[in-house]
Amino acid sequence: MTLTPQYYGTEIETDEVTVVVATRNRADRLIETFPHHRARTILVDNASDTPQPLFPGVDVVRLPANMGAAARNVGVQRARTPYVAFADDDSYWTPGSLARAAALMREHPRAALLAAKVLVGESGRVDPVSREMAASPLGTPVGAAGPSVLGFLACSIIVRRDAFLAAGGFEPRLFVYGEEALLAMDLAAAGHELSYVDELVVRHLPLPSGRDNGARARVETRNRVLTAMLRRPMPVVRRTLAGAWRENPGGARDALRQAGWAWRQRRALPPQVEEDLRRLS
Repeated sequence: MTLTPQYYGTEIETDEVTVVVATRNRADRLIETFPHHRARTILVDNASDTPQPLFPGVDVVRLPANMGAAARNVGVQRARTPYVAFADDDSYWTPGSLARAAALMREHPRAALLAAKVLVGESGRVDPVSREMAASPLGTPVGAAGPSVLGFLACSIIVRRDAFLAAGGFEPRLFVYGEEALLAMDLAAAGHELSYVDELVVRHLPLPSGRDNGARARVETRNRVLTAMLRRPMPVVRRTLAGAWRENPGGARDALRQAGWAWRQRRALPPQVEEDLRRLS
């Protein structure tokens, strides 16, 4: 099935940004959101079970296996622009936001990541995570684009391509759910700024049902423990694991089963980044 998006390729806002969209088995949602992308777009198909729609002029990468969040890494590697914005198959950046984000990246050379405000559903309610980032206790450093953050929603960020790749992108073994925390730590550890910018806006149109929240909670718990093992001091690891045992024993057990690679890849964060994480918690 080939579709012609409403204005793809005719109202490109900026040639400095590539939008990377990861998708799997959500053709109906793609048909709704994809025409809204106003920059060169790379669609990474995470081994969908059914044929996905084709969009003329769009670079489509069909993966042989589901890579989860790491599918975005493939799109970033393929991009040739200095900045890359992420979108899920149920989200898009509102008109003007990509061009403004590119301008802010030029104005703030220390910024490796800008997080946009997320408006959820047809009503456009502000996502609670956006409210938290806007009120970040880390404040706004002198010369930064906005409040400092050490977390984000992956569908609402633009990154500096070279900084993202140098940091290793999204860790494949975390797969999905909570994968953002490790990347945020690693970008900050490399000395980059991560900022929330309220004037950048992303629309998120999640389906009202269809996800297994129990399974998601288990994976999120696993990833929270593994991320602590990878980067945080041992007292934090012990507290995180203890909390996981209380809240989601299955997720805690999953983390312990995969702890070997986490310990082998473990490295400490710079003191300032660790202090900022303590302030946020």
